[in-house]
Formats: sequence, structure tokens, C-alpha cells
Amino acid sequence: MSLSPLNAISPVDGRYSKQTEALAPYFSESALIRYRILVEVKYFIALSAIPLPALKQLNGSAVKTLEKLYTEFQSGYAEQVKKIEQVTNHDVKAIEYFIKESAGEELKECAEFIHFGLTSQDINNTAIPLSIKEALHDVLIPELQSVRNILATLAVQWREIPLLARTHGQPASPTGLGKEIAVFVNRLDVQLSQLLLIPVPAKFGGATGNFNAHYAAYPSIDWEQFADSFVTSLGLKRSRITTQIEHYDNLAA
Repeated sequence: MSLSPLNAISPVDGRYSKQTEALAPYFSESALIRYRILVEVKYFIALSAIPLPALKQLNGSAVKTLEKLYTEFQSGYAEQVKKIEQVTNHDVKAIEYFIKESAGEELKECAEFIHFGLTSQDINNTAIPLSIKEALHDVLIPELQSVRNILATLAVQWREIPLLARTHGQPASPTGLGKEIAVFVNRLDVQLSQLLLIPVPAKFGGATGNFNAHYAAYPSIDWEQFADSFVTSLGLKRSRITTQIEHYDNLAA
């Protein structure tokens, strides 16, 4: 059944789909698959840069091949992942297997280090915050700023127009239409400035946040520092003391 406003489950994809279509590259399932691939590939490449001897095969040519999985992402990739998921019955594990298959014979010996030491939430809790951050900066904040600028223009144009004001529902001392529009300009300015100051958090620390598998395999490596650096390279802020999952406090904010 093809999607239409009449058979959509949610108005977001239904009657309001025209207004929300700009968000599809960030919040659709296909987009989530792309972001998960991005995090898995970047993590694999970051491991090779430590360097880990087992990843010495990961040369420049192989890196470019892997990076193309997200820089030149195609809908067919998402379909392949979904087919794998029918076997694995696990969405993130399907991402791992897809990357292994795409890596080819060149990386066969080191492909098992894809997803090394991680739990699914290490991928989800970086991929989803990254999609939120990019959607905010690419789509939502520009839209808010556009509305703010329109209102600011109207506030100046209408500054001479008087308006009956009310307090407690009763007529009160008069005000100006431009001034009342400026109230919303000011509110948007404050909210936008606060929004831009909130760091976008990510969780990255293994099954229970302690890097157990990482330290068991390579005890001499400072995995805390590695994770801090890796998450920062994604443009996110790592939540350092966690359970299996990100706290979501800052995402809620």
C-alpha cells in the first residue's frame, strides 16, 4: 500500500507530510540506518588509528570504500540492511553485518573488529543525537530564525499602530501592535540562545558504560580518552558516567 494522507498512521507523515518532509533525511528509518552506518564506520576507522595491530589492513583505499557507505548512501543500502535484519532479528546487528559484507575480501581478516566491544546503545546513543543535532542546525533553527526575523520586521513596521491592551481580561493602558509582536521576538531570541548552548550528549562506553570488553582485550589503552576524542569528533559531548544508555536529560532539554 502506497503512503498517502488517507492511509498514514500519523498526521506527521499524512496530512502534514509536506511540512515535515525536510526532516525525513534525519528522522526516517532510512536516515537512522545511515547514521548508524556512519558511527560504526567512523569507530572502526578510529580503532585503526590507535593503532591496533589487527587493523593494519585498513589502508586509505579501504577507508574510502567504507566511508562511501554513508557519504554516498543509497536507498538500496537500507533495503539490504532490512533483509539482513529479517535473519538477525536485531536492527543494529544487521548494520554490523551489512558493513562486514560491504568491506569485501580486502578487509576480511579484520572485519570482526567492526562493532568491537560495543553494545547497541553505543551506536544508537550517538547516531540519534547526531541526527537531532544536524536536523536542528540544518532545518529547525533556520526555520525559527526565519520566523523571528519576519516578526522583527513586523514589529518595526507596526510600531506606530495603537492597540487596546488587557489585564485580567479587562481593558487596560494602551500598547502598540509592534511592541506586542516584539514580545515574541524577544522570547524567540532567548529560547534560541539557550538552545544553542545546550550540548548534544552521547553515550559511548560498552555494555554497561565501563569499557569492560575493551580493557579486557587491550588493558594498556586509555579507552576513556579514546571515547571522549571519538565522540567529540562527531560534534557531540560524551556523557562519561552512564549505564548501558544515555541519560537523555539534555536531549529532553
